[in-house]
Amino acid sequence: MRKERLIVPLLVALLLVWLSAQAASSWLFEREMARTLTDLEARGELDVERMDVDRGWWQSTGRIRLAPLLGDSWQLELTYRARHGVLSTHLDGEASLQYGPEAADLFGDSLASPPPRWEASYRTLSGTLEGGLELAPLRITQQERELAFDGGRLRFSGERGNWRLRAQLKRWVLSDGAARLEIGPSVLNSQYAYTEGAHSFTQEDRLEIDSFSWRQPQLELDGGTVRLANRTALDDQELRMQLTVDLGEIRTAEQVLLTGQLEAELSRLNADAIRSTIKRLRRLAAGGRQGDGARPLLVEVEPQLLRILRDSPRLDLQRLELDSPMLGLSARVDGALFFDGRRLDELSVVELDDPDMRERWRRRIDGDFTWHELPTVVALWLGLPLDTRTLEVDIGRGQVRVNGRPLPNLRR
Repeated sequence: MRKERLIVPLLVALLLVWLSAQAASSWLFEREMARTLTDLEARGELDVERMDVDRGWWQSTGRIRLAPLLGDSWQLELTYRARHGVLSTHLDGEASLQYGPEAADLFGDSLASPPPRWEASYRTLSGTLEGGLELAPLRITQQERELAFDGGRLRFSGERGNWRLRAQLKRWVLSDGAARLEIGPSVLNSQYAYTEGAHSFTQEDRLEIDSFSWRQPQLELDGGTVRLANRTALDDQELRMQLTVDLGEIRTAEQVLLTGQLEAELSRLNADAIRSTIKRLRRLAAGGRQGDGARPLLVEVEPQLLRILRDSPRLDLQRLELDSPMLGLSARVDGALFFDGRRLDELSVVELDDPDMRERWRRRIDGDFTWHELPTVVALWLGLPLDTRTLEVDIGRGQVRVNGRPLPNLRR
């Protein structure tokens, strides 16, 4: 009898625990979604808005709109339905894309296909999200032009402060009359890690294209694996951007036309000024100033833009290697460019169409580059002795000198 008396309170207690866990799960989901969208907006590139939100213990719905911070070239809308469980939340919905000032719908207006559907799973305890989106094949025809895409798949995962994306895209084919460009398949891997409010972040992207080809009556090109990688990092002092490109082999007429690699880095862009520029742009966008044209916008943000340069940015060409066995030419180039960030009050972004102002900017540029193993035909073209094997390019206050002599007129 005593045990039977304990059953009801125990069941009530279990029910209360389950209801509390259910409420906590839906609350944690809403909190993390709000934080993540706020962080995404703080990056400064997108305008993020959540609309028609209906929050519940067992189910939540809403719409998320993403658009460029300035301009109306496109907007992406994601609808979602979140079904909350104690340990996880399952999400699904549709993705629709509008483009142009009139917000034409890509799926429906331009393509006779329904919007793609996406789904994801959010784990309550770990705060991780995993999901994906299937891209259906599509074909767009406009007179003699045609774009065909064989489809693909996007997968995303991570937690607040660290997100990863993997896109596996099948073949693209763009044809225009007798000309035809074919790209793919290709794979994109991206990772975005950031601190709260995107005060600091690191983004790494790696794109690998298995093959590409270009066909037209006078020219046929075939390319092997092309790899592109970039890393962008914003810390307390600077924004630093690194780019790596590997062209693989580009062939024509069954011969290797070109191979090449590139490594470059842009650094010393003032971090505080970048954050200040983003905040200013957000205020202008919120006030409806983004549609007034480029020049008024530049007037508003010019002081912040100039301050980005106050640490004297530099561009390092760490490696440029190009080889053409077919033409018998090669290039091995390295060097750096520097911008003088002193007395920025003498410069203007708004007045760059004025020749005197362009000359002021040009005089701020210094640098030097070295072309190793200079081909004889290039020495001949530049008017240098034919036995010249190293080309030294010096840039001082915007003036270019080649091996100690003024740059010759290359338009002759």
